[in-house]
Amino acid sequence: MDETLLKKIDQKIQDSISNKDEIKQLIQLLSNIDDSKSFALGIVVGRIYNAFYYQTKRILDREPTKEEFDEFLEFVKSKKSELDGLW
Repeated sequence: MDETLLKKIDQKIQDSISNKDEIKQLIQLLSNIDDSKSFALGIVVGRIYNAFYYQTKRILDREPTKEEFDEFLEFVKSKKSELDGLW
């Protein structure tokens, strides 16, 4: 995966971790479900997935390839333990 793209995605992951209190406030405001962990995961996944597609288009000026998406998944998988700290 492009190094600049990788750095942007990592930055978005770190932003999500740093802003976990804001994410929790958003969940409390919008959710009346018991499983707030699932709701938080949905917010974080949306942010990271959106960053991947947006930054690929912005940096590489094209849609991501299947191989890049697979690399993206592996990268996110490697960050799973960090993301588990959100909840």
